[in-house]
Amino acid sequence: MGTVKDTGTGTARADLDRPRGPRPVALLFPGQGAQHTRMGTGLYDHDPVFTATMDEIFAELGREGARIRADWLSADPAVPIDDVLRAQPLLFAVDYALGRTVMSWGVRPAALLGHSVGEMAAATLAGVFTLSDAVRVMWERLVRLSRTPPGGMLAVAATPAELAPHLDGEVVIGAVNGPRQVMLAGAAAPLARAAAELRERGITCRPVRATIGFHSPSVAATAPQDEAAFAALPLRAPGIPVYSCYTGAPLTEREARDPGFWARQPSACVVFGAALDALLSGGDLVLLEAGPSQSLTTLARRHRAVGAGSTALALLPPRRGEDAADRESLARAAEALRTEGAAPDLARA
Repeated sequence: MGTVKDTGTGTARADLDRPRGPRPVALLFPGQGAQHTRMGTGLYDHDPVFTATMDEIFAELGREGARIRADWLSADPAVPIDDVLRAQPLLFAVDYALGRTVMSWGVRPAALLGHSVGEMAAATLAGVFTLSDAVRVMWERLVRLSRTPPGGMLAVAATPAELAPHLDGEVVIGAVNGPRQVMLAGAAAPLARAAAELRERGITCRPVRATIGFHSPSVAATAPQDEAAFAALPLRAPGIPVYSCYTGAPLTEREARDPGFWARQPSACVVFGAALDALLSGGDLVLLEAGPSQSLTTLARRHRAVGAGSTALALLPPRRGEDAADRESLARAAEALRTEGAAPDLARA
């Protein structure tokens, strides 16, 4: 986009001499809470890259993969979509498959940013893990997490300081997604008490779709076994910059190769807002959400940099609909990237 410069004569002119090119694309990957039944199924057996990638992940999961696939394609799954053994593997799979789909268009992402399990998808696309290793270690961790006490998360329209009276070690700040966009997390009973107290104070809060207390101490007990599992993997430096939602900064080689860094993620606080600030501080971008529900697109559009030079798009619709809606949403995003000049293989099609 051309800038406006003072010519020294009291008038202004458009700086048309600056070469115009496509803005870099950064992919955003949503996590727990974004899931819904049949998310992205309209692309299955329609987009060849998406279909092949989903099938590859189901195959890596073996017998359980066939059950997960059946539940994903069903409007009435045998295991509810919010169960940790369905939401997490399917969010990872849909996020990763959409990322692969976009890259098949000739898009070389300038950066990747995931929220919660979305960071696993981002790191796998960036080459920190092989897909096989990521799927295996993630599933083993999810089985362990499924045995932790019932819990949940609350999305709260408040600042961390305003929530301090409600934090007691059992209820903690699980995520800071932006200004007055905070999530509390913890075991079921303490979290229910906190929700009641917040509503009495007139503070808006709503449950996030989760059956355990991600990003709280209630799930920390699995970390030692998780760390041992990650330590057995050949961890690599990311081949694409990954902005970590756990540090609010680009993932370093040291962090990427640290088994403890990945093992702590289910219980660690997410600082997505800080990571988004860091990502957008480097210049104008096309932010493209590769996952269901458009939750990260909504957060991104509230950022001061989006609309001022950056833009935020989503590959999938904001909620469950007809299968055709998935295909239409993907086509709109593809057309936007084609118009931008950011998808060279689509431009040649």
